[in-house]
Amino acid sequence: MALVLVVLFWASVWPCLLGVLSVAAAATVWRLWHVDRLLRGTDRLRRQEEAVKAGRRTLAEVDLMTGTEFEELIAGLCRRDGCTEVRRVGGAGDNGADVLGRLPDGRTMVVQCKRYAPSRAIPNRELRDLLGAQVHFRADVAVFVTTSRFTGPSEKFALEHDILAVHRDLLGLWNHGATLVSLGEVNGRGQGDARHRARWKKAYGG
Repeated sequence: MALVLVVLFWASVWPCLLGVLSVAAAATVWRLWHVDRLLRGTDRLRRQEEAVKAGRRTLAEVDLMTGTEFEELIAGLCRRDGCTEVRRVGGAGDNGADVLGRLPDGRTMVVQCKRYAPSRAIPNRELRDLLGAQVHFRADVAVFVTTSRFTGPSEKFALEHDILAVHRDLLGLWNHGATLVSLGEVNGRGQGDARHRARWKKAYGG
């Protein structure tokens, strides 16, 4: 019966039906747009929160990381600073490299990461190993990042061979917003004078 009535009065019914369908379609499109906007906003907030969290990470928290987590942290900081083709390669058979990539200016880099106790100092031999990795990977720039410090001779060795030596103090600056490229401007500095080293030993031992 209803079908018969629709057929008999089709001329009057179809505009109403078309209107209802148009309103339903518009409501569906609006709902999809609104959901997409909410998802994008949520994703943006999540990314912002992660960035803030990364900036507020303390060195004490870094000290508790595994070696792999530390390498991932360094890779993440490189990406944050505009480095490209960044990948973690640390592990067995890594040929002396933990992170590879390109600096924002296109130069290739090889990074060695050492999450050591703050009381431990980096000796020359570890920097020589990094030089070997630089040759092996044909990298333009070699970077050594550590949670500890460099001995006087190893720091001198780094400067003589154009290795960017990122010790604990510089790592703290990098973690809190300084760029990797800017650290090159203070390479070989920042480990402090005798008074600073005395405070370091009191705090960390060694």
